[in-house]
Amino acid sequence: MQQFIPVKTVGDGRLVDPFQREYYYLRLSVTDMCNFRCNYCLPDGYQPESVRSGFLSLHEIRRLVRAFSELGAEKVRLTGGEPTLRKDFLAIAETVRAQSGITQLALTTNGYRMAKDVQNWQRAGVTSINVSVDSLNPNVFHAITGVDKFADVMRGIEKAFEVGYQKIKVNAVLMKEWNEKEFDLFLAWIKDKPIQMRFIELMQTGEMDHFFHRHHLSGQLLAEKLRQNGWQQQAKSYLDGPAKVFRHPDYCGEVGLIMPYEKNFCASCNRLRVSAKGKLHLCLFGEEGIDLRDLLQSDEQNSLLQTRISAALQGKREHHFLHQGDSGVRNHLASIGG
Repeated sequence: MQQFIPVKTVGDGRLVDPFQREYYYLRLSVTDMCNFRCNYCLPDGYQPESVRSGFLSLHEIRRLVRAFSELGAEKVRLTGGEPTLRKDFLAIAETVRAQSGITQLALTTNGYRMAKDVQNWQRAGVTSINVSVDSLNPNVFHAITGVDKFADVMRGIEKAFEVGYQKIKVNAVLMKEWNEKEFDLFLAWIKDKPIQMRFIELMQTGEMDHFFHRHHLSGQLLAEKLRQNGWQQQAKSYLDGPAKVFRHPDYCGEVGLIMPYEKNFCASCNRLRVSAKGKLHLCLFGEEGIDLRDLLQSDEQNSLLQTRISAALQGKREHHFLHQGDSGVRNHLASIGG
């Protein structure tokens, strides 16, 4: 059943929740399709819904981002699934970047098209890229992702530097028995490369309880190791995501740790999510989402759309309940872009 928020005047034109957290950052999924079969996300591959409704159109995306930008959003991240599977991906990027007030357009990708298309992404307005590399061992990479694309992804990262990106963020989901022994290998890789190597704690979802309990590894272990070896935690910008970033004077690259089970993880939340089918999600976990799509059909609906977004934000919880083993209704993270 769709959840609708009563239309009423809320706030002062900014995205502020009841706990005085302000939201500048929109994570926008443009498709839930993915061509990888990562063991921690879609081990059986992408399974389309039996009753299919289309993903947000270019005009719907334009209206959505316009509304968020007028409410103070400055950063948009395009996610999936794999966002570059959309045939109109470049048009989407250009449209989002063209909205007044959007100063940063980020992309999260599995990198399979990166070597071929990264220059086109840059020309379309993508200002930063996150690419997933869960292992530096090609065989382990293949086993985790279900595809033999390690060499292609690595070529894509090098190509991104060639076309002018100054820093690339690389994501690895931290997992016992899979990549836990590669930490030093990753550090050696970023010694002379401007890569922010981000280790993300495995998160529990409805379909992956057994996998989580077998393979979860706390990022706190890495944080302690970094501090003991002279890495210093950096201050965060208001537009930054949830990673704790560490730097070392002897390294060109950085290390980021995303630890959702850490106490007070949600205290600095600055991001909202919209799914590929137009539902607003106040948190990665815990709720079905608020439908916005009926208010994305005309430019004249902009004020009603903004009111619904602002009103919905008043229902945002202070924190998630992952630490209590409650992952909410989320069966996997591909459905709203992680």
